[in-house]
Amino acid sequence: MNRRLLSHLFVGLALSASSLLALPVSAADEAPDVLIKRLSTDVLDSIKADKTIQNGDVSQIVVLVDNKIMPNVNFPRMTASAVGPAWRQATPEQKKRLQDEFKILLVRTYAGALTQVSDQVIVVKPLRAAAEDKEVVVRTEVKGRGDPIQLDYKLEKTPGEGAGWKIFNLNVLGVWLVETYRSQFAQEINAKGLNGLITTLVDRNKANASAKKG
Repeated sequence: MNRRLLSHLFVGLALSASSLLALPVSAADEAPDVLIKRLSTDVLDSIKADKTIQNGDVSQIVVLVDNKIMPNVNFPRMTASAVGPAWRQATPEQKKRLQDEFKILLVRTYAGALTQVSDQVIVVKPLRAAAEDKEVVVRTEVKGRGDPIQLDYKLEKTPGEGAGWKIFNLNVLGVWLVETYRSQFAQEINAKGLNGLITTLVDRNKANASAKKG
């Protein structure tokens, strides 16, 4: 993955995560494309006015992720998909640690990109889905300075308590987040097992934290 694509990936994923910060209870009744459009527009405006995020305050971003983003993402599914077949053999403790470390990795990797938000706007493309579909892809473009950034969301409709559309994968410029990490994680699992993957994630997160402080 070249540097230009990686840079766009960071910005796109940060925008996609931040587009969930203000999800209201009524969102359970919203169409997925309407939901993405409204939240993206509202939150981009919020980020531009948030000095702590602009200054790269990771602790504040972590709080926002925990309180606002995570309830609206099927993160267990996202983590399981990234880990791949080995997830079925993982113990409950291993699953918890993988989810915790994967979340920290994503937050710390993409937090810095939030400071790059300036004049971006989100354009949502027409939704191609039937009314009965339980999984859909909402395709958007992030437009601002430079070339538009393709940013697509995979969402699923969840029943019961907390019903509504939840994101379980993201596509930036043709690169799906889960598949990208699945390839990386598979190499670690094949070489070192699940505990080895956990150790690698812990070490990477510590390195990212140290780099931020430096």
